[in-house]
Amino acid sequence: MRLIAALTILICGLGTLPAAATSATARHYALQTEASLVGYETDFGPDKITGTMPVTQADLTLDFHTLANCHVAVTLDASKATASFPFAAQALRGPLVLDAADHPQITFVSTAIHPTDTGAIIDGDLTIRGVTQPFTLVATLYRQHGTATDDLTHLEIHLTGIVHRSAFGATGWAEMVGDDVRLNIVARVAQTGA
Repeated sequence: MRLIAALTILICGLGTLPAAATSATARHYALQTEASLVGYETDFGPDKITGTMPVTQADLTLDFHTLANCHVAVTLDASKATASFPFAAQALRGPLVLDAADHPQITFVSTAIHPTDTGAIIDGDLTIRGVTQPFTLVATLYRQHGTATDDLTHLEIHLTGIVHRSAFGATGWAEMVGDDVRLNIVARVAQTGA
């Protein structure tokens, strides 16, 4: 899953950036979709179901000096979600889980960002199946490989979080598939002129 939500974590990675970043003003970033991935896994008995979901839209503003000025908004295409088992992909998109026919988009909008020793915690609102719940991502921010130590124009954000699918009414096949969906997102972003 080339996750949009991963962008929100990007803002939080103050601890991994050079000191020069603290004097920066708000910067707008665009997701590099071809180099980003929104992945997930969940338990399926003794096995795991893994998959991805494409990001269709991402709006990311980072202010490395004032976290209150940071904003992340991401939209995923639930209708194109994949899974490691063919029947699981169909079930995932179907009416008992994501209900992608009636709710083709999954969105995340940040509400607060808190710095940590290694990155940031990003709080926000996650909407799945038309149900909105508070959601938290743990983010670590890096410069992209091959960039200078003071170059903040190209960043890589690693995001993790756990979605409890039952909280969104996605309860299909609960006797076989776990409730916890573990997100592992790698988002690569480039600063825009905006």
